Amino acid sequence: MCLLSPMLYKTLSAAVFGIDANIIEVEVDVSGIKTDQDNFITVGLPDAAVRESKMRVRAALKNCGYDIPPTHITINLAPADIRKEGSGFDLPMALGILGAYGGLTPKQIDDCLFVGELSLDGSIRGIRGALPIAVEARGRKIAKLIVPEINAKEAAVVAGVDVYPVKSLLDVIHFLNTGNGIQPLRVETLELLHAKQHFSVDFKDVRGQQTAKRAMEVSAAGGHNLLMIGAPGSGKTMLAKRMPTILPPMTFEEALETTKIHSVAGVLDPNAGLVATRSFRSPHHTISDAGLIGGGMVPRPGEVSLAHNGVLFLDELPEFPRNVLEVMRQPLEDGTVTIARAAMTLTFPARFMLVAAMNPCPCGFFNDRTRDCRCTPQVVQRYLSKISGPLLDRIDIHVDVPAVNYKEMRSSSEPENSDAIRKRVEAARAIQLERLSKASERIYCNAQMGPQQIRKYCALTEDGERILERAMTQQGLSARAHDRILKVARTVADLEGTGPLATKHIAEAIQYRTLDRTYWV
Repeated sequence: MCLLSPMLYKTLSAAVFGIDANIIEVEVDVSGIKTDQDNFITVGLPDAAVRESKMRVRAALKNCGYDIPPTHITINLAPADIRKEGSGFDLPMALGILGAYGGLTPKQIDDCLFVGELSLDGSIRGIRGALPIAVEARGRKIAKLIVPEINAKEAAVVAGVDVYPVKSLLDVIHFLNTGNGIQPLRVETLELLHAKQHFSVDFKDVRGQQTAKRAMEVSAAGGHNLLMIGAPGSGKTMLAKRMPTILPPMTFEEALETTKIHSVAGVLDPNAGLVATRSFRSPHHTISDAGLIGGGMVPRPGEVSLAHNGVLFLDELPEFPRNVLEVMRQPLEDGTVTIARAAMTLTFPARFMLVAAMNPCPCGFFNDRTRDCRCTPQVVQRYLSKISGPLLDRIDIHVDVPAVNYKEMRSSSEPENSDAIRKRVEAARAIQLERLSKASERIYCNAQMGPQQIRKYCALTEDGERILERAMTQQGLSARAHDRILKVARTVADLEGTGPLATKHIAEAIQYRTLDRTYWV
């Protein structure tokens, strides 16, 4: 089909920045003057992938039967001061060119937003960030969102906008010209959120380690960071991998924010639509600081953001480079990661539970009851000093994980399963949600409390004051450790279902801070 009636045509698309999106107006101007050269120009701060769109768009249109004459084509991506990156502008560009040549039935398409990458045969491939684009479309009151079929389920999670899944450019053209052929996708968000979670691991597989299990239950109930120290083979990794099995289900707000991060990072399962299970991320100790925190010329989320509302497990903690561990200070304290580049500054959510595991020394048997340590005191201290005091201060619970003896390993008694532990955790979280629901910021657990909430909800008795003062003085704990002891004590009390903090709650919380004085001397 030859198209020869040039004009100006506009379509709407979107660009993703961080975990949010901006609406982009795609303006296509065709001069009508034939030329021997390929004068296809894209302006508006496009990156390399956007500039390469002209080759994909021309080939897709040609292979769909539309013969675009060699004329001057200028495409402006407005606003021009926002950098555009990715291949999701292929579809609106192609439609804009067709519209400019009269290939689309004259009608208003102001209520439609288009995203998608074109293959050379005209089929439409998936893009990153469909969920934040759908959220922005709803906020701008755009009624129809046309997305690749693979991204439709995640976009349809957002109520208030009709999501149309498309497979090819011809399908979109037929839909715009006739209004037929594609039906909006509907998904039941509550079904996605409340789908039964299946885990391949369970706490009933873990023999012994009652102290470590108790510490993990307290950690899960209050969202506290946890450090496990023990000899090789004592079960630290085994315990850590079972942490997600006792965490409470996510709220819809948590699931939506987590899904946005996974969508932008391009790791979202297209069949899931919504991330309803808390993430468990376990990067290798060779990871770079950019891989952990996020980065790139156009910053992408790192492991700490992918673990948002879930668990970040760092095995063999001292083996991570010092600079990699130190960049975790901001997300551990603030729950966000800010990445600054010359062109932009982006902030990603990163409110995760840190679960770390380590040996007490290079050989692994320092302070072990059954085997002798081969390391000198200087070697032990050099190994432990890889973890700085400020980072250690941000870990609420430190627990020793000794080797399991033969009698515990061969015991016939059945250990408690994850379901039983999770019920107690959920009951404690329910108490916290009710208590913290009036907070000015969104707070879901005790670990997220600020100084005002700590003063309000963690009042001590006279005995509790004396115990805490003695621990602060004798162990030389910091002000940050003081606050974290109170948060952990509040969680211990919530697990018991009691209101005020008792002496035993403070004592147990202090017990979880003693290892930094046992090893870091």
